[in-house]
Amino acid sequence: MIGDTASHTPEGKDRPLPGVAPVAKQQGEYVAKCLIQKSKGIEDIKPFKYHDQGAMATIGRNRAIGDLYGKIKVSGFLGWHLWCVLHIYYLIGFRNRFVVGINWLQSYFTRKRGIRLIISREQDNDDEW
Repeated sequence: MIGDTASHTPEGKDRPLPGVAPVAKQQGEYVAKCLIQKSKGIEDIKPFKYHDQGAMATIGRNRAIGDLYGKIKVSGFLGWHLWCVLHIYYLIGFRNRFVVGINWLQSYFTRKRGIRLIISREQDNDDEW
């Protein structure tokens, strides 16, 4: 099993890998390579090995904490900027990066939140909306 909801305990370790996007991303890349190798008739496939690149989290406006590769620790305003840059960097496609960057800048300077819609309906006996 792969993905951020899969539980995988690497050989020789006593705890499963965390259920986070970096693990799922590396697992996805590993499975893609395995499928390509299998399609070429290669049977000797190396086991999955996770490379921990660290973790970051925002903890407020202009504040974030991070531990990169277990060596570099960042926090505060610098950590928040790094968190923003890394999140935009890992988006797919220029358009997505551009739109998210513009939305974040607008939200930052206007102090207004973007549109976040949660739509629900009353439960009834009808399956239609």
